[in-house]
Amino acid sequence: MDDKDGPSSAAQSAQPNGKSIFSRIITRVFGGQSVPDQHRLSVDETLKTRAENVLGILNLRRMRVEDVAIPKAEIVAVSDTISKEDLVQIFRKSGLTRIPVYTNTLDTPIGMVHLKDFALRHGFGADDAAFNLTAMLRPLLFVPPSMQLGVLLTKMQTERRHMALVIDEYGGVDGLVTIEDLIEQVVGEIEDEHDIDEGRYWHLEKAGQYIVAAKAPLEDFARETGLDLTQGEDIDTEEIETLGGLIFVLAGRVPVRGEVVLHPLGAEFEIIDAEPRRVKRVRLRLPEVARAAE
Repeated sequence: MDDKDGPSSAAQSAQPNGKSIFSRIITRVFGGQSVPDQHRLSVDETLKTRAENVLGILNLRRMRVEDVAIPKAEIVAVSDTISKEDLVQIFRKSGLTRIPVYTNTLDTPIGMVHLKDFALRHGFGADDAAFNLTAMLRPLLFVPPSMQLGVLLTKMQTERRHMALVIDEYGGVDGLVTIEDLIEQVVGEIEDEHDIDEGRYWHLEKAGQYIVAAKAPLEDFARETGLDLTQGEDIDTEEIETLGGLIFVLAGRVPVRGEVVLHPLGAEFEIIDAEPRRVKRVRLRLPEVARAAE
């Protein structure tokens, strides 16, 4: 048998010049002209990025609402009897712009209040003598947990809704999902104006109090504040590198938004942004500030 018909020859033809499959596709697109070596890496990276985007789009078909929804226990919602002052504090502490409103319990939601509507009616020096929360409510979207993400995304776009409550088989509220949650399944995590800039893991909110990303390295934070958070009983420094990891160890689980986790040295971690499987942002009060708040 001629060597050119053997397996080794076939393998060589399947992988010419050791090029990757991405480079071979580009070579064919450009009429047989080879891609210069100095550009091959960027071509491969571009095509891999596009492949990742395609996989993200497939999430809209294979994932359900229940896969991304915030659990009921973590939903920030208010009663229709809340006062104006208390509503201001809820908006301020949560950092949210849309909050569900209910009557009696969360299982009887009546709408959603938007920060913009509230600010335009009662902020900027406006006459706020008559505070009427129900007059500001916008309608909510109700969806089952089994709905495909793509179907919900289309429904949200059509009805111009940015938030939906997930309803269980008994008609009660089971969770909450936003349009941002859906888009992040396609393009990855979206950083907004409240998120800490890349490379900057924390900022000083006031003396002794920081807003810190959960991914902040503990060593870097110790150099900044002089507080070594790895000190204390039952803290294994070999397994902990970030603030989020430390909080998980201290709590023994992933804490929910609004929960306060105590550190043995007296510091407090208030969870201000979290998902079902991870913490994202924390308000850290140093020991002296935490003691003064008691």
